[in-house]
Amino acid sequence: MLKFKTVNITFFILLILLVVFDQRAPLPFFTFVILISIYLIILVYGSAVLSIQFFLPVTWRGEVRSNAVALTFDDGPIPGNTEKILEILKLYKIQAAFFCIGNRIADHPDLAKRIHEDGHLLGNHSYWHRVTFDLQTARKIEQELIDTDDVIQRSVGIKPNFFRPPFGVSNPMVAKAVKKRGYRTIGWSVRSMDTLGKNSSIVLDRVTKSVKGGDIILLHDYSSVTLEVLPALLDHVLKVGLKIVRLDILLNEKPYG
Repeated sequence: MLKFKTVNITFFILLILLVVFDQRAPLPFFTFVILISIYLIILVYGSAVLSIQFFLPVTWRGEVRSNAVALTFDDGPIPGNTEKILEILKLYKIQAAFFCIGNRIADHPDLAKRIHEDGHLLGNHSYWHRVTFDLQTARKIEQELIDTDDVIQRSVGIKPNFFRPPFGVSNPMVAKAVKKRGYRTIGWSVRSMDTLGKNSSIVLDRVTKSVKGGDIILLHDYSSVTLEVLPALLDHVLKVGLKIVRLDILLNEKPYG
């Protein structure tokens, strides 16, 4: 599996070798361009695909033999949507994980409290969830995580151990902040893409066509499509004989510090 440190070492060794060879017999310029391009492509891929654990350890699925899956909802709490999701989950007697944005919890602490009191898990999903989150310094990223922990602790009295990076993007700065704070970074094995389309049947098919034991399913609070497909999704998972358990139970990990 590709790792950031290994790729860096390999790249610089190859670059030095090319420079040495170039001193003896000039190499075509595109030789260096190709090497650098491959290096940059690997870095971009490693940043965008969380499950390959390029920059930091990531838990992105549980054990297949568990015969269980976990539901996760990102980007809440969203008044008008999160309550409806909670009602559906309550009807099915199912517990999920909510990776919440800190400033939204600050604006709606009662909704975060309801998530917790209904037996669901609360995780850290940054304070602002800006597209520039991973472009900040490690110190500023860490501060966002601290601020989110603080607002969760003020709202419901717990400190989350689980963190999911905004947009599922990682890099050395994110990795440094996460390592310093000691989070368990959580990815997913099934991505619903419920924020990109309005066709509920396509979203439902995308999730259900290959769902299996150990899967961590990614959904979003703010998506109207999620509300439409959630009952059918739950019915399907239960119909094929899978259990739906809370994320920490699927992973056998402690959710709070």
